[in-house]
Amino acid sequence: MSEEQNPRPDETEAGAEQTPLEQFIYHQRRGLEEFGKAMESLLPPGFREHTQAAGNEFATGFRVLIDAAIDEIKKASEMEDPDARSAAEHERQAHANLASDEGAESATGSTSRKIRVELDD
Repeated sequence: MSEEQNPRPDETEAGAEQTPLEQFIYHQRRGLEEFGKAMESLLPPGFREHTQAAGNEFATGFRVLIDAAIDEIKKASEMEDPDARSAAEHERQAHANLASDEGAESATGSTSRKIRVELDD
């Protein structure tokens, strides 16, 4: 028996009397835990590793999909609101300027950085 098991019904909460339903739930939970251990022992050693990697890739795919949806929603909202559109254009331009500065910096090997600040009148 492992240390991660659920406590026995008679060992919980200062020896409080357990109802038949609580005892039933305890035994069903223990049976499910043991069944899980039995199934795990039937699987090859690399199965869990590959299953976890597959789950991570699945989640990463959904993150990409959700990020793309957020970008599309932002674009649609910018089309509706002219003030938001101009602010977004300024933000994109600033990002493009930083990216081009970083690209030039990596080509020359320089460690100094340039920061461009635009002020609205």
